Amino acid sequence: MAYKELIMRANNITRSFPLAGGGKIQVLKGISVEIPKKSITLLRGRSGSGKTTLINILSALDYPTEGNVFFKDQDITKMSEGAREALRRKDIGIIFQSVSLIPIMTAYENVEFSLRLAGYEGDRKERVEKALRLVGLGARMHHMPQELSGGEQQRVAIARAVAHRPKLIFADEPTAELDSGTARHVMKIFKDLVEEEDITIVMTTHDISLMDAADRTYVMEDGEVVGNG
Repeated sequence: MAYKELIMRANNITRSFPLAGGGKIQVLKGISVEIPKKSITLLRGRSGSGKTTLINILSALDYPTEGNVFFKDQDITKMSEGAREALRRKDIGIIFQSVSLIPIMTAYENVEFSLRLAGYEGDRKERVEKALRLVGLGARMHHMPQELSGGEQQRVAIARAVAHRPKLIFADEPTAELDSGTARHVMKIFKDLVEEEDITIVMTTHDISLMDAADRTYVMEDGEVVGNG
């Protein structure tokens, strides 16, 4: 599959953390990746491989110790924290492994609240309803989180992440707590969103069965990329 454009690239990313007794531990060791526009890219590796640390840096939640991350050719590692926050609010969506829905709000209210936080200026009602229909929850948008299955709660989290029309979505192990059938359904939703919403998705996983759903895969081990495809 040929790609005409990259939406993000990272060059020689390292990340070290200080140890309590002195010294430091290097979690990422010179990683370079390219994220094609309108695609699904997997960062695959076992727990401790560094994939969550990398996704936090790519999504502007953390800074690398060394290296650069370019979003549409703009170096986000050089941005002020205010500019990075604005980038996350407008152009980036994040789906965490824990769905973290607000338990006293319905599915609709959870998504609508995220639009308020993002400062969305369009028709919020129309956009919330469309986002929930995109993930197959049009008939359950007024249910509380405790009335939804684990897979349905994850779909609300996806709707919440895409509602403000980001260009790039990062998902950290979004299928880790789901059964294989539900995980495949979530991946189908991701592929549909790429086509219908013109977004790009980067997700971490340890599940090799999801590789066929990706356009590009980076295999991580001990803080390094050891394979790609």
